[in-house]
Amino acid sequence: MIIVDSLTYSYKTVKAPAIQGLSFEVRPGEVFGFLGPSGAGKSTTQKVLTGLLRDFSGHVSVFGRDLTTWGSDMYERIGVSFEIPNLYLKLSGHENLRYFGALYEGKKLDPQELLSLVNLNDDGKMLVSQYSKGMRHRLNVARALIHNPELLFMDEPTAGLDPVNARRIKEIVMAQRDAGKTVFLTTHDMSVADELCDRVAFIVDGRIALIDSPRALKLKYGTANVRVEYEENGALASKEFSMSDLGTNQQFLDVLRNHSVQTMHSTEATLESIFIEVTGRDLS
Repeated sequence: MIIVDSLTYSYKTVKAPAIQGLSFEVRPGEVFGFLGPSGAGKSTTQKVLTGLLRDFSGHVSVFGRDLTTWGSDMYERIGVSFEIPNLYLKLSGHENLRYFGALYEGKKLDPQELLSLVNLNDDGKMLVSQYSKGMRHRLNVARALIHNPELLFMDEPTAGLDPVNARRIKEIVMAQRDAGKTVFLTTHDMSVADELCDRVAFIVDGRIALIDSPRALKLKYGTANVRVEYEENGALASKEFSMSDLGTNQQFLDVLRNHSVQTMHSTEATLESIFIEVTGRDLS
């Protein structure tokens, strides 16, 4: 779906390249996460891939075609939802979707159904100037879907949303993947990436440090232990046991037989802890 080889981009007012030597590919039908702190190069990469920044070096192809040969026809096949919504404040939510839908030549989705999808069903007639930040963010997601694109770019898709609406947006992303669509997702929220992404790339200071699936990363960098919390003499106690011999570990079996177990979890690493270990940087 996307192939990037030795991609470098520099802003004219900054000496150091914003991104340099990026090489990766995004497979059809996957959610690919681009993860890193603010200023790492996530948005610059996304702007290059969506044709907003043209003066780059290296090679990029989208849909099997050199990015530099695409014109406005590419936008018939991609949808973009940036972190900062770009909407017409003097129009209603419904009017915004109708307007943006009219820009595309192909078949469009029903605006009212999209409003319902992002939990704005009762707010479609309201002017966007009266929308909260979270409502505008959700409308922006609906706008990106209006022409039913094959490839969806999403920048911080759950930023600023309450848990209910964040869950709604995550469900939309998963539904896009289930429908065979491809999603390029940029975020610094590792929990979102862990839940949604088939593969992730860690980017710091404009360079990719690592690419793999969340599961493979957690297995590689985690410890194969189980932490058990249980009651002992009226107090809460906890111990870790190696997974390699749980079936014959007498101390572990004794805890299960003779104590009230409260919780039991594997001690796999989190994406955030792996990111810090690999890059030496936090996500602030």
